[in-house]
Amino acid sequence: MMKCFTIFKDKSKSRERKSAPELSNQRKSDNLDSRRVSKSTGSASSPRSIKEMYKEREQNLRVFSVPELREATKNFNRLLKIGEGGFGSVYKGTIMPPNGQGDSTVVAIKKLNTQGLQGHKQWVAEVQFLGVLDHPNLVKLLGYCAWDGERGIYRLLVYEYMPNKSLEDHLFNRSMPTVPWTTRLRIILGAAQGMAYLHEGVEVQVIYRDFKSSNVILDKDFNAKLSDFGLAREGPTGDRSHVSTAPVGTRGYAAPEYVETGHLTIKSDIWGFGVVLYEILTGRRTLERNLPVMEQKLLDWVKHFPADSKRFYMIMDPRLQNQYSQTAARRIAKLADSCLNKNPKDRPAMSEVVEILKQAIQDSEEGTSSHVRSPQSSRTHLSASDKQIKVINAGRDMARAVQS
Repeated sequence: MMKCFTIFKDKSKSRERKSAPELSNQRKSDNLDSRRVSKSTGSASSPRSIKEMYKEREQNLRVFSVPELREATKNFNRLLKIGEGGFGSVYKGTIMPPNGQGDSTVVAIKKLNTQGLQGHKQWVAEVQFLGVLDHPNLVKLLGYCAWDGERGIYRLLVYEYMPNKSLEDHLFNRSMPTVPWTTRLRIILGAAQGMAYLHEGVEVQVIYRDFKSSNVILDKDFNAKLSDFGLAREGPTGDRSHVSTAPVGTRGYAAPEYVETGHLTIKSDIWGFGVVLYEILTGRRTLERNLPVMEQKLLDWVKHFPADSKRFYMIMDPRLQNQYSQTAARRIAKLADSCLNKNPKDRPAMSEVVEILKQAIQDSEEGTSSHVRSPQSSRTHLSASDKQIKVINAGRDMARAVQS
């Protein structure tokens, strides 16, 4: 798993025992973006911030004690560890209802390493955002544990359990069965629907800031849910075009303009989405050192095989064994290219991405091209979503023509 390239310093100096997330450690600048023009009225009235909405809903989260979570994980038994990263470790656990009566529930428990890359600030962000956000394609936070005591600091999060791990595991772990083509499309559609909700369906705009295949986790039916909201931020408000912040995220997925300037917008998320679309097509990571030099950087490599070229089929994941719709695959590549526009303003909105993905699924299910055609096969006519992608790219193409 690729590591974040910037860390936050925990500015908390308090050593008191706490049973609820403390918000005082957040930088004052985090709250400067809470003013946003209301989408419903178009007036200058300020909508509530995530912090304000959380205060109204915090009672919906269960507050766990350290002994409860120790018991749930058999004292954090390493045999129950199901994930690990810069933030700490994730364990499979079993919790009982608050009253101790009824059936137990299998959960995932994230134990924060206080010396790790995800500090107290990210932990608070995760509690706040997931305590407010509610969508079928976002992981559900059940509760948390925050305890500062003489024996140490505990920061834990309790989520619904997702038995099928992450999209990353299924794409790149060769010991796991190959995910079929249509299933891949349904997974990325679910992720897109979750992202569209963040960008367009919440009272305050939410920038996810860390979209990557390892953060798309899968339930028992392979339904996708976005996880890890420690880096999420509220979007720009009023007449602001962006949020200014130190660049954080994962190398290979972060938008270039964000890395270079620290200017963060929802279009920064779209770039990362484009990277994952190519991972789904190729079955390759964004960076693979064990490949020939010309193939190590995914985005550089795929440029040699444009979606409309006869050689396009050469980038497709060989594990699919030619069992995919070429019409849909070309559509996904064109969509990825539009998401990866250098100019953020030329990237599509997530609602547009959702519609194009739905069309790709329809292409695949209709069986218009259930197997890969020969490289010499003729191109199909442009459908509505192909035209939509061309419109998205029109601004960039026109700019290039003028410059030349």
